[in-house]
Order: sequence, then C-alpha cells, then structure tokens
Amino acid sequence: MSSETTAALENQFGLADRVVDPKALANSVARFREQGIVLPTFAQLANPASVDPTIVGDANPQGPDARNLWRVHWYNDLNGNRVNVPDHIVLPSSLTGVPNPIIVVFGDRFPMITAHKVLAAYSCLAPRVVTGQFDPTYHRAIWPSTGNYARGGVAISRIMGCRGVAILPAGMSQERFDWLDQWCANPAEDVIKTVGTESNVKEIYDACNELDKDPVNFIFNQFCEFSNHLGHYEVTGRALGHVFETVRDSMKKSGRDISLAAFTSATGSAGTIAAGDRLKDDYGARIVSVEALECPTMLENGFGEHNIQGIGDKHIPLIHNITNSDVICGISDRATDELDVLFNTPVGRAYLAEKKGLSAELIDALAHFGFSSICNTLAAIKTSKLLNLGPDEAVITVATDGGALYPSSRVTTLAERFNGEMTSVDAAEVFGRHLGHVTTEDMIECTERDRNRIFNLGYYTWVEQQGTPFELFEARRDQSFWKGLRRYLPIWDEMINDFNARVAKG
Repeated sequence: MSSETTAALENQFGLADRVVDPKALANSVARFREQGIVLPTFAQLANPASVDPTIVGDANPQGPDARNLWRVHWYNDLNGNRVNVPDHIVLPSSLTGVPNPIIVVFGDRFPMITAHKVLAAYSCLAPRVVTGQFDPTYHRAIWPSTGNYARGGVAISRIMGCRGVAILPAGMSQERFDWLDQWCANPAEDVIKTVGTESNVKEIYDACNELDKDPVNFIFNQFCEFSNHLGHYEVTGRALGHVFETVRDSMKKSGRDISLAAFTSATGSAGTIAAGDRLKDDYGARIVSVEALECPTMLENGFGEHNIQGIGDKHIPLIHNITNSDVICGISDRATDELDVLFNTPVGRAYLAEKKGLSAELIDALAHFGFSSICNTLAAIKTSKLLNLGPDEAVITVATDGGALYPSSRVTTLAERFNGEMTSVDAAEVFGRHLGHVTTEDMIECTERDRNRIFNLGYYTWVEQQGTPFELFEARRDQSFWKGLRRYLPIWDEMINDFNARVAKG
C-alpha cells in the first residue's frame, strides 16, 4: 500500500502496531497508575475464565468503577457475576414458527450501559491508548453514535481516566439521554444532539468534522475504527461459538447433532457483524446483514427514516465486510415497535402465556429484547424460512440490549397505534402479523454482483465525503484485507501487557 494509505490506516482508522507518541503514552501510564486502572487484553475478554474472577472485587457493575473493564465481555449474569457460558436462550417453535433452533445471546448483561456496545467502545479506545495515539490528560474522547455506542464511550472514557463526549440524534429514546445526564460531568457540553433520528448518520459525521478542527477532540468513529470490527471478531465471535457448542453438546445428549447454519445481525456500525466472519471461519455459518425496511439501503439503494434504534443506515460503514455477506434482510420498525409492546405489557404477556402457551421463563426472557434484538430475531426467523432450514440447523443472533431502554418509546407506540393501551385483540393481531405470518419478502441471497453493488455504495460516503484513500477503500473488497487485520490483535495484547507492567512499576 502507498504511504498515504498506510498513514490513514494508522492515524485515521486506528490500526497502529507501534508506539506513535511516547510522551502521550507516558502521560497515560501516569494517569492509569494514579487511578489504579488495569487493562484487560482482547484474549482475556474473549476467554474470561483465564482471569481471576475476584479481580472485579466489590465493584458495582452499573457504577463508574475501573474494575468494570474486566466485565466488558459476554460472560456476565444480570448481577455482574461471572458465568461459565454466556447467558442465552433457545427459542421454541411455538414462538418462532420454524422447526430449527434459534439461539439468542443476551447483551444486556454487559456492565454500566446494559448493552454490548461498551465492548465496541473499549475495543476502540484501548489500542489508541497503548499505542500513544490518545492522551487522556489532553484529549477529549468524542463518541458519535445513534445510541448505545455513545453511552458505552462515555462509560469507558470515565473509568479510563478521560473525558467523553456523546454525539447522537435528538430523536433517540429518552432513557439514553437520562443515562448520559447521570454519567457526564457536564451534560450541557458533553452531550451533543444532532438533527434527526436513527437514520441521520450523515448529520453525526458533520458534527464530528466540525469538532475535529480542535486538536483536543479525538473522534472515535465506530463506523470506520477497524478495532471495532476486530474486537467483535475476537470477543463476540468466540463467545457466540462457545454458546453454539454448548447448545450442540446439550442436544447431542438426546441424539441430535446440530450445525450452525447462519448468524443474523443488524449492521449498525458493522462491528457486531464481524462476529459472523469468525463463525463462518469456524463453523461455515452464513452471514445475514440486516437493516430497517423503512431505510432499505442494502436492499434497494434506498433511504428513509426508521425507529429500530441502534442500527443507523443510509450508508455502508467502512468496517462492514460486505463482500463476506450471504443474505440481506429487511425488517420493519412497525414489527419491532409493536412486538416490544407485546413483550412488555401485562396484556401482551398474558396473551403469550394463555393463548400461545409460552413458559414464564421465556416470557421473562423476552423483556430482555430491545428493538434491535427483536429485529435480529425476526431476521433469524426469515433466514430459517429462506434457507429452508431443518430441525438440526441452528441460527444464532444477539439481543444487543434489553426492553428496559425503551419505556418512553413504548408509550409513544401505545399512544399512536393502540389508543394508549394494548387489548387482547391487539395482542393477537400483533402476534399474528409479526410472528404468525413471517415471510421471506424483503430478502436477497447475495450473488457476487449484489455484494459489489452494495460495496460500491460506500464510495460516496467514504472517498468523496470523508477523504478515505481510494486504494484503501478498494482493498476492502478482498477477503485477504480482512484476514490481514487480525494480526493486530496479538500485537495489541502484547502492548496492553507491556502498558500494564509500566503502570504497575510505580
């Protein structure tokens, strides 16, 4: 690659494999020593069993304690205790209407923000610190997001001894802003609300470009920080593989041997979907990229506005390995909004128990499905039908956050669609419309031409608008580029260990 591209990978996109600024690194060491901060490696987050569980001590999992860095993985229960296998549920056919297992792994077990985006934030900040690119004594960490990543960035910044600033659309759920008001030292300055809602990513970029004029501001753009991709490839990918193997081993006891047919994930920043690359490598799983039907960017080169909070679109993230996707799937926010009401109101829950015979355990679990979680699950059902999967072909997905983040949005849905209150008739209609009659409409099985078409959509955003070197943009078309990125993970882990050793020297 040219020197321009190499420099962009290191500086603009977070792929440094050396100490870039020794002075900044020394400042970070001093700050971390002063505040008693120790960093986990990516290998440790991928396999927490390798770490002494007492390292978190009495740290409140929902509090601003640096020991919560050791909970930034999938192996927590709801109380922040270590578990042997990530919490998950296998959805029954009585709910999904398909014969094959659909495995959902819960993301609201992550600390501080009860959403898995805290992992993405750590994946972006930690390498920048240990390579001396980010100085917590000088820089402000800017976290552009459509929701949970901004909260994750603020949380990780605070417990890693620096100031975090959240940028997110003004139309996101009030619960997100309430959380930020509590965690930001100065919400008036550190919470920047941009115009629009979930689909208005360009407006977020514009705000970042303005802030970037001040050298104090360090932009952690999750859509183009390749460490976001790598963190999920290593940590989320291995966790999901562990869950699948656990389910498979359990089923073997009854004489069944299942395979992993597919992984579904709303694309969002395209961090989480990197886990699919690992699942394809390890199990041959197909990767299903999911988007909101009201903004069908991948499906139809389209545009629009939607309410599946956490999966912003109208562009293709730079870190999306789209040429490795096998299926594109569109899910309507009408389905996610209305199923959220069904899963989280007394009438809806009673309908699921009395009319559909769902267990109390399953109904309780559905409360841990936020909007994007429901989206991922519906995509898993549609994928099962599109690929005509049998009872021994599993699909796995993630519940990225829980229903607890959406009460204000739920009130809006109830007011606008159910006259303020869901009735038993409404519950039956919602179940029938969104779960009883799932179709394979708004899906494509990708040909090479489809992959190239979608890949090309990123040109306007990344080359023309954001100044990405064309050579780098094109290099991403080939799988060798993505496989080559993985060399950074052991390098960063070694640098994290060296950094911790310097902090401990005192």
